[in-house]
Amino acid sequence: MRWWKILGLAAFAGVAATGVVIARSERRRRAYTPEEIRGRLRARHAEAVAPAEAPGITAQPPR
Repeated sequence: MRWWKILGLAAFAGVAATGVVIARSERRRRAYTPEEIRGRLRARHAEAVAPAEAPGITAQPPR
């Protein structure tokens, strides 16, 4: 019966650790200003579109 207690404590510690990780990532995500987020999204979009606009490559229209 004692190993059930140990297993329960380990599960509790795992849930608590997961909560800490989620809270930390949420704080990092909310630290950005809307202008910073827009700038990052525009830069990522430009990188994604750039290879398709290279000379010699024709992009297929969406269906």
